[in-house]
Amino acid sequence: MYLARGMDHFIVSARKYRPQNFSSVVGQSHVTTTLKNAVKNHQLAHSYLFCGPRGVGKTTCARILAKTINCINQDKEGEACNQCASCISFNEGTSLNLHELDAASNNSVDDIRALVEQVRFAPQAGQFKVYIIDEVHMLSSSAFNAFLKTLEEPPPYAIFILATTEKHKILPTILSRCQIFDFRRITVADTVEHLQVICNREQIESDKASLQIISQKSEGCMRDALSILDTIVSFSNGRLSYQQTLEHLNILDADYYFKLLDAMLKQQLSEAMLLYDDIDRKGFEGDLVLNGLGEFLRNLLVCRDPKAGILLDVVEGFKERYVGAAKDLSPAYLISALQIVNESEINYRMARNKRLHVEMTLIKLCYLQQAVDWATNGEQAVKKKIVETARPVAYRALRPSPMILQPSARPAVARQNDIPGGPIRSTVAAAQEPAPAPSPPPVKSETSLGALSKIRQQVVKRQNQEEAPPEKPLVLEALQEAWNLYAARLLENKHSAAQSVQRARLRLLDPHSFEVLANNNLEQRFIEQQKRQLCDFLQQALANKSLTFAVIAEKNTGQEEPVERNLSKREQYQQIIEQYPLVKELKDRWKLELDY
Repeated sequence: MYLARGMDHFIVSARKYRPQNFSSVVGQSHVTTTLKNAVKNHQLAHSYLFCGPRGVGKTTCARILAKTINCINQDKEGEACNQCASCISFNEGTSLNLHELDAASNNSVDDIRALVEQVRFAPQAGQFKVYIIDEVHMLSSSAFNAFLKTLEEPPPYAIFILATTEKHKILPTILSRCQIFDFRRITVADTVEHLQVICNREQIESDKASLQIISQKSEGCMRDALSILDTIVSFSNGRLSYQQTLEHLNILDADYYFKLLDAMLKQQLSEAMLLYDDIDRKGFEGDLVLNGLGEFLRNLLVCRDPKAGILLDVVEGFKERYVGAAKDLSPAYLISALQIVNESEINYRMARNKRLHVEMTLIKLCYLQQAVDWATNGEQAVKKKIVETARPVAYRALRPSPMILQPSARPAVARQNDIPGGPIRSTVAAAQEPAPAPSPPPVKSETSLGALSKIRQQVVKRQNQEEAPPEKPLVLEALQEAWNLYAARLLENKHSAAQSVQRARLRLLDPHSFEVLANNNLEQRFIEQQKRQLCDFLQQALANKSLTFAVIAEKNTGQEEPVERNLSKREQYQQIIEQYPLVKELKDRWKLELDY
Protein backbone atom coordinates (compact mmCIF):
# COMPACT_ATOMS: atom_id res chain seq x y z
CA MET A 1 0.00 0.00 0.00
CA TYR A 2 0.98 3.60 -0.61
CA LEU A 3 0.84 4.56 3.07
CA ALA A 4 1.85 1.25 4.63
CA ARG A 5 5.55 1.96 4.46
CA GLY A 6 7.34 3.53 7.34
CA MET A 7 8.60 7.06 7.31
CA ASP A 8 12.17 5.91 6.79
CA HIS A 9 11.34 4.10 3.57
CA PHE A 10 8.93 6.63 2.08
CA ILE A 11 10.00 8.07 -1.28
CA VAL A 12 8.05 10.88 -2.88
CA SER A 13 6.35 10.05 -6.16
CA ALA A 14 8.44 12.56 -8.13
CA ARG A 15 11.54 10.49 -7.35
CA LYS A 16 9.98 7.04 -7.17
CA TYR A 17 8.33 7.32 -10.57
CA ARG A 18 11.07 9.24 -12.34
CA PRO A 19 11.30 7.85 -15.91
CA GLN A 20 14.15 5.43 -16.53
CA ASN A 21 13.99 5.40 -20.34
CA PHE A 22 12.84 7.67 -23.14
CA SER A 23 9.53 5.89 -23.73
CA SER A 24 8.36 6.59 -20.15
CA VAL A 25 8.91 10.38 -20.40
CA VAL A 26 5.53 12.12 -20.43
CA GLY A 27 4.61 14.82 -22.93
CA GLN A 28 8.05 15.31 -24.57
CA SER A 29 7.88 12.96 -27.55
CA HIS A 30 9.43 15.55 -29.88
CA VAL A 31 12.59 15.53 -27.73
CA THR A 32 12.80 11.84 -26.85
CA THR A 33 12.30 10.71 -30.46
CA THR A 34 15.12 12.94 -31.67
CA LEU A 35 17.48 11.74 -28.94
CA LYS A 36 16.69 8.06 -29.58
CA ASN A 37 17.37 8.46 -33.29
CA ALA A 38 20.65 10.25 -32.54
CA VAL A 39 21.74 7.38 -30.27
CA LYS A 40 20.62 4.71 -32.74
CA ASN A 41 22.36 6.37 -35.72
CA HIS A 42 25.49 7.34 -33.75
CA GLN A 43 24.98 11.06 -34.40
CA LEU A 44 25.58 12.44 -30.95
CA ALA A 45 26.52 16.09 -30.53
CA HIS A 46 29.17 17.16 -28.07
CA SER A 47 26.88 19.66 -26.27
CA TYR A 48 23.13 19.95 -25.73
CA LEU A 49 20.93 22.65 -24.22
CA PHE A 50 17.64 21.56 -22.64
CA CYS A 51 15.43 24.56 -21.91
CA GLY A 52 11.81 24.84 -20.79
CA PRO A 53 9.57 25.31 -17.72
CA ARG A 54 10.33 23.67 -14.41
CA GLY A 55 9.34 20.08 -13.73
CA VAL A 56 8.83 18.95 -17.33
CA GLY A 57 11.72 16.44 -17.56
CA LYS A 58 14.89 18.32 -18.59
CA THR A 59 17.23 16.76 -16.02
CA THR A 60 15.47 13.40 -16.35
CA CYS A 61 16.08 13.30 -20.12
CA ALA A 62 19.70 14.33 -19.57
CA ARG A 63 20.24 11.37 -17.17
CA ILE A 64 18.46 8.96 -19.51
CA LEU A 65 20.67 10.11 -22.41
CA ALA A 66 23.81 9.66 -20.29
CA LYS A 67 22.72 6.15 -19.28
CA THR A 68 21.67 5.16 -22.82
CA ILE A 69 24.91 6.13 -24.59
CA ASN A 70 26.91 4.12 -22.02
CA CYS A 71 24.61 1.10 -22.10
CA ILE A 72 26.24 -2.09 -23.36
CA ASN A 73 23.04 -3.76 -24.60
CA GLN A 74 20.99 -1.08 -26.35
CA ASP A 75 17.81 -2.27 -28.06
CA LYS A 76 16.82 -1.53 -31.64
CA GLU A 77 14.87 1.57 -30.63
CA GLY A 78 17.88 3.20 -29.01
CA GLU A 79 16.77 2.56 -25.42
CA ALA A 80 18.90 1.45 -22.45
CA CYS A 81 18.48 -2.09 -21.19
CA ASN A 82 18.49 -1.12 -17.45
CA GLN A 83 20.10 -4.51 -16.69
CA CYS A 84 23.80 -4.16 -17.52
CA ALA A 85 26.37 -3.02 -14.96
CA SER A 86 26.53 0.47 -16.48
CA CYS A 87 22.75 0.96 -16.37
CA ILE A 88 22.54 -0.35 -12.80
CA SER A 89 25.26 2.06 -11.67
CA PHE A 90 23.42 4.94 -13.35
CA ASN A 91 20.11 3.96 -11.72
CA GLU A 92 21.73 3.69 -8.29
CA GLY A 93 23.64 6.99 -8.72
CA THR A 94 27.10 5.44 -8.41
CA SER A 95 28.34 5.81 -11.98
CA LEU A 96 31.70 7.53 -12.45
CA ASN A 97 30.77 8.61 -15.97
CA LEU A 98 28.05 11.02 -14.84
CA HIS A 99 28.98 14.38 -13.29
CA GLU A 100 26.26 16.81 -12.24
CA LEU A 101 26.88 20.45 -11.33
CA ASP A 102 24.30 22.74 -9.82
CA ALA A 103 25.18 26.11 -11.34
CA ALA A 104 22.85 27.92 -8.92
CA SER A 105 25.28 27.29 -6.04
CA ASN A 106 28.49 26.64 -8.03
CA ASN A 107 28.60 29.55 -10.44
CA SER A 108 32.12 30.91 -10.01
CA VAL A 109 35.10 30.68 -12.32
CA ASP A 110 36.86 28.24 -9.94
CA ASP A 111 33.96 25.78 -10.15
CA ILE A 112 34.09 25.78 -13.94
CA ARG A 113 37.88 25.43 -13.93
CA ALA A 114 37.59 22.39 -11.65
CA LEU A 115 35.05 20.93 -14.06
CA VAL A 116 37.34 21.57 -17.03
CA GLU A 117 40.18 19.80 -15.20
CA GLN A 118 38.01 16.69 -14.81
CA VAL A 119 37.26 16.66 -18.54
CA ARG A 120 40.90 15.92 -19.27
CA PHE A 121 40.63 12.38 -17.80
CA ALA A 122 39.16 9.68 -20.02
CA PRO A 123 36.44 7.36 -18.63
CA GLN A 124 37.69 4.23 -16.85
CA ALA A 125 34.61 2.21 -17.78
CA GLY A 126 32.12 3.00 -20.48
CA GLN A 127 32.41 5.04 -23.62
CA PHE A 128 31.35 8.57 -22.66
CA LYS A 129 31.65 10.92 -19.72
CA VAL A 130 28.55 13.12 -19.43
CA TYR A 131 28.56 16.45 -17.62
CA ILE A 132 25.12 17.81 -16.66
CA ILE A 133 25.07 21.49 -15.62
CA ASP A 134 21.68 22.36 -14.17
CA GLU A 135 20.40 25.96 -14.01
CA VAL A 136 23.25 26.97 -16.30
CA HIS A 137 21.89 30.52 -16.65
CA MET A 138 23.10 31.20 -13.09
CA LEU A 139 26.76 31.07 -14.16
CA SER A 140 28.60 34.37 -14.04
CA SER A 141 29.90 36.00 -17.21
CA SER A 142 33.49 35.13 -16.34
CA ALA A 143 32.49 31.51 -15.73
CA PHE A 144 30.77 31.39 -19.12
CA ASN A 145 33.89 32.76 -20.80
CA ALA A 146 36.08 30.21 -19.03
CA PHE A 147 33.80 27.44 -20.28
CA LEU A 148 33.65 28.55 -23.94
CA LYS A 149 36.79 26.86 -25.29
CA THR A 150 36.10 23.52 -23.64
CA LEU A 151 32.47 23.58 -24.75
CA GLU A 152 33.47 24.27 -28.36
CA GLU A 153 36.22 21.64 -28.66
CA PRO A 154 35.78 18.99 -25.95
CA PRO A 155 37.50 15.56 -26.02
CA PRO A 156 35.66 12.93 -28.11
CA TYR A 157 34.51 11.10 -24.98
CA ALA A 158 32.98 14.17 -23.26
CA ILE A 159 29.37 15.28 -23.72
CA PHE A 160 27.92 18.36 -22.05
CA ILE A 161 24.21 18.71 -21.30
CA LEU A 162 23.11 22.13 -20.08
CA ALA A 163 19.66 22.60 -18.52
CA THR A 164 17.95 25.93 -17.87
CA THR A 165 14.56 27.49 -17.31
CA GLU A 166 15.64 30.92 -18.62
CA LYS A 167 17.15 30.55 -22.04
CA HIS A 168 17.29 34.31 -22.68
CA LYS A 169 19.92 34.77 -19.94
CA ILE A 170 22.49 32.55 -21.64
CA LEU A 171 25.21 34.16 -23.76
CA PRO A 172 24.77 33.83 -27.54
CA THR A 173 28.27 32.35 -27.75
CA ILE A 174 27.07 29.43 -25.59
CA LEU A 175 23.85 28.99 -27.57
CA SER A 176 25.74 28.79 -30.86
CA ARG A 177 27.81 25.85 -29.56
CA CYS A 178 24.86 23.68 -28.46
CA GLN A 179 22.01 21.72 -29.95
CA ILE A 180 18.92 23.30 -28.41
CA PHE A 181 15.86 21.32 -27.33
CA ASP A 182 12.78 23.21 -26.13
CA PHE A 183 10.67 21.29 -23.63
CA ARG A 184 6.93 22.00 -23.56
CA ARG A 185 4.48 22.22 -20.71
CA ILE A 186 2.76 18.88 -20.14
CA THR A 187 -0.90 18.92 -21.14
CA VAL A 188 -3.70 18.27 -18.67
CA ALA A 189 -4.71 15.08 -20.46
CA ASP A 190 -1.18 13.63 -20.29
CA THR A 191 -0.87 14.58 -16.63
CA VAL A 192 -4.22 12.98 -15.75
CA GLU A 193 -3.24 9.78 -17.57
CA HIS A 194 0.10 9.57 -15.75
CA LEU A 195 -1.48 10.27 -12.35
CA GLN A 196 -4.08 7.58 -12.98
CA VAL A 197 -1.33 5.04 -13.69
CA ILE A 198 0.40 5.92 -10.41
CA CYS A 199 -2.89 5.68 -8.48
CA ASN A 200 -3.53 2.23 -9.95
CA ARG A 201 -0.05 1.06 -8.98
CA GLU A 202 -0.36 2.40 -5.45
CA GLN A 203 -3.97 1.20 -5.11
CA ILE A 204 -5.32 4.68 -4.43
CA GLU A 205 -9.05 5.30 -4.84
CA SER A 206 -9.43 8.34 -7.08
CA ASP A 207 -11.94 9.92 -9.44
CA LYS A 208 -11.11 11.64 -12.71
CA ALA A 209 -12.46 15.03 -11.56
CA SER A 210 -9.96 15.23 -8.69
CA LEU A 211 -7.07 14.27 -10.99
CA GLN A 212 -8.15 16.98 -13.44
CA ILE A 213 -8.14 19.55 -10.64
CA ILE A 214 -4.61 18.50 -9.66
CA SER A 215 -3.44 18.69 -13.29
CA GLN A 216 -4.91 22.17 -13.74
CA LYS A 217 -3.32 23.37 -10.50
CA SER A 218 0.12 22.07 -11.55
CA GLU A 219 0.04 24.21 -14.74
CA GLY A 220 1.94 21.70 -16.88
CA CYS A 221 4.58 20.79 -14.28
CA MET A 222 4.61 17.04 -13.61
CA ARG A 223 6.78 17.41 -10.50
CA ASP A 224 4.21 19.75 -8.94
CA ALA A 225 1.37 17.41 -9.88
CA LEU A 226 3.08 14.47 -8.16
CA SER A 227 3.83 16.57 -5.08
CA ILE A 228 0.19 17.66 -4.85
CA LEU A 229 -0.93 14.06 -5.26
CA ASP A 230 1.30 12.94 -2.36
CA THR A 231 0.00 15.71 -0.14
CA ILE A 232 -3.70 15.11 -0.84
CA VAL A 233 -3.34 11.34 -0.42
CA SER A 234 -1.81 11.92 3.00
CA PHE A 235 -4.55 14.45 3.82
CA SER A 236 -7.42 12.19 2.72
CA ASN A 237 -6.01 8.96 4.21
CA GLY A 238 -5.46 7.22 0.89
CA ARG A 239 -8.69 8.29 -0.85
CA LEU A 240 -8.73 10.96 -3.51
CA SER A 241 -12.11 12.71 -3.76
CA TYR A 242 -13.26 15.82 -5.58
CA GLN A 243 -14.42 17.75 -2.51
CA GLN A 244 -11.29 16.96 -0.50
CA THR A 245 -9.11 18.03 -3.43
CA LEU A 246 -10.97 21.35 -3.66
CA GLU A 247 -10.66 21.87 0.09
CA HIS A 248 -6.95 21.09 0.21
CA LEU A 249 -6.02 23.17 -2.85
CA ASN A 250 -8.22 26.07 -1.67
CA ILE A 251 -10.19 26.07 -4.93
CA LEU A 252 -13.77 27.37 -5.11
CA ASP A 253 -16.23 24.95 -6.62
CA ALA A 254 -17.58 25.99 -10.04
CA ASP A 255 -21.11 25.46 -8.72
CA TYR A 256 -20.79 28.75 -6.80
CA TYR A 257 -20.02 30.61 -10.00
CA PHE A 258 -23.06 29.15 -11.74
CA LYS A 259 -25.21 30.33 -8.82
CA LEU A 260 -23.62 33.79 -8.98
CA LEU A 261 -24.29 33.94 -12.73
CA ASP A 262 -27.95 33.02 -12.20
CA ALA A 263 -28.34 35.75 -9.56
CA MET A 264 -26.63 38.31 -11.82
CA LEU A 265 -28.83 37.54 -14.81
CA LYS A 266 -31.97 37.82 -12.66
CA GLN A 267 -30.62 41.02 -11.06
CA GLN A 268 -31.01 39.49 -7.60
CA LEU A 269 -28.41 41.55 -5.79
CA SER A 270 -29.29 40.22 -2.34
CA GLU A 271 -28.82 36.62 -3.52
CA ALA A 272 -25.40 37.45 -4.99
CA MET A 273 -24.31 39.22 -1.79
CA LEU A 274 -25.40 36.27 0.36
CA LEU A 275 -23.49 33.86 -1.89
CA TYR A 276 -20.34 35.94 -1.55
CA ASP A 277 -20.83 36.08 2.23
CA ASP A 278 -20.97 32.27 2.27
CA ILE A 279 -17.79 32.13 0.19
CA ASP A 280 -16.05 34.63 2.47
CA ARG A 281 -17.00 32.64 5.57
CA LYS A 282 -15.30 29.59 4.10
CA GLY A 283 -12.04 31.51 4.06
CA PHE A 284 -11.64 32.32 0.35
CA GLU A 285 -9.88 35.62 -0.29
CA GLY A 286 -11.45 38.20 -2.59
CA ASP A 287 -8.69 38.07 -5.22
CA LEU A 288 -9.14 34.29 -5.46
CA VAL A 289 -12.88 34.79 -6.04
CA LEU A 290 -12.26 37.42 -8.74
CA ASN A 291 -9.67 35.24 -10.44
CA GLY A 292 -12.00 32.26 -10.48
CA LEU A 293 -14.90 34.38 -11.71
CA GLY A 294 -12.79 35.71 -14.57
CA GLU A 295 -11.79 32.17 -15.58
CA PHE A 296 -15.44 31.12 -15.36
CA LEU A 297 -16.58 33.92 -17.69
CA ARG A 298 -13.74 33.11 -20.09
CA ASN A 299 -14.90 29.49 -20.28
CA LEU A 300 -18.45 30.63 -21.01
CA LEU A 301 -17.21 32.85 -23.83
CA VAL A 302 -15.19 29.96 -25.28
CA CYS A 303 -18.23 27.64 -25.18
CA ARG A 304 -20.22 29.83 -27.55
CA ASP A 305 -18.21 28.67 -30.57
CA PRO A 306 -18.05 24.89 -31.09
CA LYS A 307 -14.68 25.27 -32.87
CA ALA A 308 -13.16 26.73 -29.71
CA GLY A 309 -14.46 23.88 -27.55
CA ILE A 310 -10.99 22.37 -27.34
CA LEU A 311 -9.91 25.43 -25.35
CA LEU A 312 -12.42 24.58 -22.61
CA ASP A 313 -10.36 23.09 -19.79
CA VAL A 314 -12.85 22.20 -17.06
CA VAL A 315 -13.55 19.27 -14.79
CA GLU A 316 -15.39 16.31 -16.26
CA GLY A 317 -19.13 16.70 -15.72
CA PHE A 318 -19.15 20.49 -15.95
CA LYS A 319 -18.60 20.84 -19.70
CA GLU A 320 -22.27 20.28 -20.63
CA ARG A 321 -23.31 22.73 -17.95
CA TYR A 322 -20.96 25.38 -19.35
CA VAL A 323 -22.29 24.86 -22.89
CA GLY A 324 -25.90 25.12 -21.72
CA ALA A 325 -25.28 28.32 -19.77
CA ALA A 326 -23.35 29.95 -22.62
CA LYS A 327 -26.28 29.64 -25.05
CA ASP A 328 -28.36 32.16 -23.07
CA LEU A 329 -25.59 34.78 -22.87
CA SER A 330 -24.62 37.34 -25.49
CA PRO A 331 -20.98 38.07 -26.36
CA ALA A 332 -21.55 41.73 -25.39
CA TYR A 333 -22.51 40.71 -21.85
CA LEU A 334 -19.61 38.27 -21.43
CA ILE A 335 -16.99 40.67 -22.76
CA SER A 336 -18.28 43.53 -20.59
CA ALA A 337 -18.34 41.27 -17.53
CA LEU A 338 -14.79 40.08 -18.23
CA GLN A 339 -13.60 43.67 -18.46
CA ILE A 340 -15.25 44.59 -15.14
CA VAL A 341 -13.75 41.57 -13.36
CA ASN A 342 -10.31 42.16 -14.87
CA GLU A 343 -10.20 45.80 -13.77
CA SER A 344 -11.42 44.83 -10.30
CA GLU A 345 -8.71 42.17 -9.98
CA ILE A 346 -6.02 44.66 -11.03
CA ASN A 347 -7.18 47.26 -8.48
CA TYR A 348 -7.76 44.74 -5.67
CA ARG A 349 -4.38 45.26 -4.03
CA MET A 350 -4.86 49.04 -3.80
CA ALA A 351 -8.30 48.75 -2.16
CA ARG A 352 -8.36 49.24 1.59
CA ASN A 353 -11.73 47.59 2.12
CA LYS A 354 -11.24 44.35 0.20
CA ARG A 355 -14.71 42.99 0.82
CA LEU A 356 -16.41 46.18 -0.30
CA HIS A 357 -14.27 46.18 -3.42
CA VAL A 358 -15.50 42.70 -4.39
CA GLU A 359 -19.10 43.58 -3.49
CA MET A 360 -18.96 46.65 -5.75
CA THR A 361 -17.89 44.35 -8.57
CA LEU A 362 -20.88 42.09 -7.91
CA ILE A 363 -23.20 45.11 -7.90
CA LYS A 364 -21.91 46.18 -11.32
CA LEU A 365 -22.33 42.67 -12.67
CA CYS A 366 -25.88 42.38 -11.32
CA TYR A 367 -26.99 45.45 -13.30
CA LEU A 368 -24.78 44.80 -16.30
CA GLN A 369 -27.50 42.94 -18.23
CA GLN A 370 -29.79 45.97 -17.97
CA ALA A 371 -27.02 48.24 -19.29
CA VAL A 372 -26.35 45.87 -22.18
CA ASP A 373 -30.06 45.80 -23.06
CA TRP A 374 -30.16 49.60 -23.17
CA ALA A 375 -27.09 49.71 -25.40
CA THR A 376 -28.39 47.14 -27.90
CA ASN A 377 -30.70 47.55 -30.84
CA GLY A 378 -32.14 44.20 -31.83
CA GLU A 379 -29.25 41.78 -32.20
CA GLN A 380 -26.55 44.30 -33.04
CA ALA A 381 -24.98 46.53 -30.41
CA VAL A 382 -25.37 50.25 -30.97
CA LYS A 383 -22.10 52.12 -30.85
CA LYS A 384 -22.99 55.31 -29.02
CA LYS A 385 -20.90 58.35 -29.73
CA ILE A 386 -21.26 61.82 -28.32
CA VAL A 387 -21.11 64.41 -31.09
CA GLU A 388 -21.29 68.13 -30.99
CA THR A 389 -24.58 69.81 -31.76
CA ALA A 390 -24.79 70.78 -35.44
CA ARG A 391 -24.63 74.51 -35.97
CA PRO A 392 -25.84 76.39 -39.05
CA VAL A 393 -23.28 78.20 -41.17
CA ALA A 394 -23.30 81.90 -40.38
CA TYR A 395 -24.13 83.89 -43.53
CA ARG A 396 -24.15 87.65 -43.73
CA ALA A 397 -27.64 89.04 -44.02
CA LEU A 398 -28.26 90.77 -47.38
CA ARG A 399 -30.77 93.56 -47.84
CA PRO A 400 -33.52 92.78 -50.34
CA SER A 401 -33.09 94.70 -53.57
CA PRO A 402 -36.16 96.15 -55.38
CA MET A 403 -37.03 94.31 -58.56
CA ILE A 404 -37.88 96.59 -61.50
CA LEU A 405 -40.27 95.12 -64.00
CA GLN A 406 -40.04 95.98 -67.67
CA PRO A 407 -43.14 97.59 -69.22
CA SER A 408 -43.40 94.77 -71.76
CA ALA A 409 -43.58 92.09 -69.07
CA ARG A 410 -46.99 90.47 -68.89
CA PRO A 411 -48.46 88.48 -66.02
CA ALA A 412 -48.08 84.75 -66.40
CA VAL A 413 -51.29 82.83 -67.16
CA ALA A 414 -52.23 80.51 -64.36
CA ARG A 415 -52.74 76.88 -65.07
CA GLN A 416 -56.30 75.71 -65.33
CA ASN A 417 -55.66 72.77 -63.04
CA ASP A 418 -54.47 75.14 -60.29
CA ILE A 419 -57.94 76.80 -60.04
CA PRO A 420 -60.43 74.97 -57.79
CA GLY A 421 -63.11 73.30 -59.89
CA GLY A 422 -60.99 72.45 -62.88
CA PRO A 423 -61.13 73.96 -66.43
CA ILE A 424 -64.96 74.26 -66.58
CA ARG A 425 -65.08 76.13 -63.29
CA SER A 426 -62.37 78.52 -64.51
CA THR A 427 -64.28 79.36 -67.73
CA VAL A 428 -67.54 80.09 -65.94
CA ALA A 429 -65.77 82.13 -63.31
CA ALA A 430 -64.02 84.14 -65.96
CA ALA A 431 -67.37 84.96 -67.60
CA GLN A 432 -69.34 85.80 -64.42
CA GLU A 433 -66.80 87.31 -62.03
CA PRO A 434 -65.36 90.80 -62.57
CA ALA A 435 -61.84 91.01 -63.83
CA PRO A 436 -59.37 91.04 -60.94
CA ALA A 437 -56.95 93.85 -60.40
CA PRO A 438 -53.65 93.39 -62.17
CA SER A 439 -50.98 91.88 -59.88
CA PRO A 440 -47.22 91.79 -60.35
CA PRO A 441 -46.04 88.60 -62.06
CA PRO A 442 -44.20 86.02 -59.90
CA VAL A 443 -40.45 86.30 -60.09
CA LYS A 444 -38.72 83.19 -61.42
CA SER A 445 -35.92 81.56 -59.50
CA GLU A 446 -33.38 82.17 -62.27
CA THR A 447 -34.12 85.89 -62.15
CA SER A 448 -33.69 85.93 -58.36
CA LEU A 449 -30.38 84.09 -58.51
CA GLY A 450 -29.09 86.32 -61.28
CA ALA A 451 -29.96 89.47 -59.35
CA LEU A 452 -28.40 88.08 -56.18
CA SER A 453 -25.15 87.22 -57.95
CA LYS A 454 -24.96 90.74 -59.43
CA ILE A 455 -25.42 92.25 -55.98
CA ARG A 456 -22.66 90.03 -54.55
CA GLN A 457 -20.28 91.00 -57.33
CA GLN A 458 -20.95 94.66 -56.71
CA VAL A 459 -20.36 94.28 -52.96
CA VAL A 460 -17.11 92.36 -53.46
CA LYS A 461 -15.87 94.91 -56.01
CA ARG A 462 -16.70 97.79 -53.69
CA GLN A 463 -14.88 96.10 -50.77
CA ASN A 464 -11.82 95.46 -52.89
CA GLN A 465 -11.77 99.06 -53.97
CA GLU A 466 -12.13 100.32 -50.39
CA GLU A 467 -9.82 97.86 -48.60
CA ALA A 468 -7.03 97.23 -51.10
CA PRO A 469 -4.94 100.39 -51.53
CA PRO A 470 -2.85 100.68 -54.66
CA GLU A 471 0.49 98.85 -54.40
CA LYS A 472 3.59 101.03 -54.18
CA PRO A 473 6.69 100.09 -56.16
CA LEU A 474 9.78 99.16 -54.18
CA VAL A 475 12.33 101.82 -53.36
CA LEU A 476 15.74 100.71 -52.11
CA GLU A 477 15.91 103.37 -49.38
CA ALA A 478 12.48 102.49 -47.95
CA LEU A 479 13.23 98.78 -48.27
CA GLN A 480 16.55 99.16 -46.41
CA GLU A 481 14.85 101.17 -43.68
CA ALA A 482 12.14 98.52 -43.15
CA TRP A 483 14.79 95.79 -43.25
CA ASN A 484 16.86 97.55 -40.55
CA LEU A 485 13.73 97.96 -38.43
CA TYR A 486 13.06 94.23 -38.51
CA ALA A 487 16.72 93.52 -37.66
CA ALA A 488 16.48 95.90 -34.68
CA ARG A 489 13.48 93.97 -33.37
CA LEU A 490 15.41 90.72 -33.60
CA LEU A 491 18.30 92.29 -31.67
CA GLU A 492 15.95 93.43 -28.92
CA ASN A 493 14.60 89.88 -28.58
CA LYS A 494 18.18 88.47 -28.70
CA HIS A 495 17.26 86.25 -31.62
CA SER A 496 19.93 83.98 -33.12
CA ALA A 497 19.27 85.33 -36.64
CA ALA A 498 19.64 89.00 -35.67
CA GLN A 499 23.27 89.42 -36.80
CA SER A 500 22.67 87.52 -40.04
CA VAL A 501 19.75 89.79 -40.95
CA GLN A 502 21.67 92.90 -39.95
CA ARG A 503 24.78 92.00 -42.02
CA ALA A 504 22.81 91.07 -45.16
CA ARG A 505 22.85 93.30 -48.26
CA LEU A 506 19.84 94.06 -50.44
CA ARG A 507 19.73 94.27 -54.23
CA LEU A 508 16.59 95.53 -55.99
CA LEU A 509 15.45 93.55 -59.05
CA ASP A 510 12.10 95.10 -60.06
CA PRO A 511 9.26 97.07 -58.37
CA HIS A 512 8.03 93.90 -56.65
CA SER A 513 11.07 91.72 -55.93
CA PHE A 514 14.63 91.94 -54.59
CA GLU A 515 17.53 89.71 -53.53
CA VAL A 516 19.08 89.27 -50.11
CA LEU A 517 22.85 88.71 -50.26
CA ALA A 518 24.17 86.74 -47.26
CA ASN A 519 27.89 86.58 -46.50
CA ASN A 520 28.01 82.76 -46.10
CA ASN A 521 25.84 79.67 -46.09
CA LEU A 522 25.26 79.81 -42.36
CA GLU A 523 23.83 83.34 -42.50
CA GLN A 524 21.76 82.27 -45.51
CA ARG A 525 20.12 79.52 -43.43
CA PHE A 526 19.37 81.92 -40.58
CA ILE A 527 17.67 84.35 -42.99
CA GLU A 528 15.75 81.52 -44.69
CA GLN A 529 14.27 80.59 -41.31
CA GLN A 530 12.91 84.15 -40.99
CA LYS A 531 11.79 84.45 -44.63
CA ARG A 532 8.07 84.07 -44.00
CA GLN A 533 7.97 86.55 -41.12
CA LEU A 534 10.20 88.96 -43.06
CA CYS A 535 7.96 88.82 -46.13
CA ASP A 536 4.80 89.51 -44.12
CA PHE A 537 6.49 92.39 -42.29
CA LEU A 538 7.85 94.02 -45.46
CA GLN A 539 4.58 93.62 -47.37
CA GLN A 540 2.72 95.44 -44.64
CA ALA A 541 5.41 98.08 -44.03
CA LEU A 542 5.91 98.91 -47.74
CA ALA A 543 2.23 98.47 -48.78
CA ASN A 544 3.17 95.96 -51.47
CA LYS A 545 1.32 92.64 -51.29
CA SER A 546 3.20 91.26 -54.30
CA LEU A 547 6.60 91.69 -52.67
CA THR A 548 8.91 88.66 -52.90
CA PHE A 549 12.61 88.05 -52.36
CA ALA A 550 15.24 85.33 -52.61
CA VAL A 551 18.21 84.68 -50.28
CA ILE A 552 21.61 84.09 -51.93
CA ALA A 553 24.96 83.37 -50.28
CA GLU A 554 27.53 85.78 -51.76
CA LYS A 555 30.80 86.73 -50.08
CA ASN A 556 31.22 90.45 -49.47
CA THR A 557 34.17 91.72 -51.48
CA GLY A 558 34.23 94.99 -49.56
CA GLN A 559 36.09 95.50 -46.31
CA GLU A 560 34.10 93.94 -43.50
CA GLU A 561 33.89 95.54 -40.12
CA PRO A 562 36.03 93.79 -37.54
CA VAL A 563 33.98 91.66 -35.28
CA GLU A 564 34.98 91.45 -31.66
CA ARG A 565 35.69 87.96 -30.45
CA ASN A 566 37.15 86.37 -27.36
CA LEU A 567 40.87 85.58 -27.56
CA SER A 568 42.11 82.13 -26.73
CA LYS A 569 44.57 81.55 -23.90
CA ARG A 570 47.43 81.14 -26.33
CA GLU A 571 46.60 84.45 -28.08
CA GLN A 572 46.29 86.22 -24.74
CA TYR A 573 49.74 84.93 -23.76
CA GLN A 574 51.27 86.14 -27.06
CA GLN A 575 49.88 89.64 -26.51
CA ILE A 576 51.23 89.71 -22.96
CA ILE A 577 54.80 88.73 -23.90
CA GLU A 578 54.77 91.20 -26.80
CA GLN A 579 53.93 93.96 -24.39
CA TYR A 580 55.98 92.63 -21.45
CA PRO A 581 59.02 90.57 -22.65
CA LEU A 582 60.14 89.94 -19.08
CA VAL A 583 57.20 87.59 -18.62
CA LYS A 584 58.62 85.24 -21.24
CA GLU A 585 62.10 85.50 -19.69
CA LEU A 586 60.64 84.60 -16.28
CA LYS A 587 58.80 81.62 -17.81
CA ASP A 588 61.94 80.27 -19.49
CA ARG A 589 64.12 80.79 -16.42
CA TRP A 590 61.78 78.91 -14.11
CA LYS A 591 60.91 76.34 -16.81
CA LEU A 592 57.21 76.93 -16.40
CA GLU A 593 54.62 75.17 -18.53
CA LEU A 594 51.41 76.91 -19.47
CA ASP A 595 48.05 75.16 -19.62
CA TYR A 596 46.50 76.36 -22.85
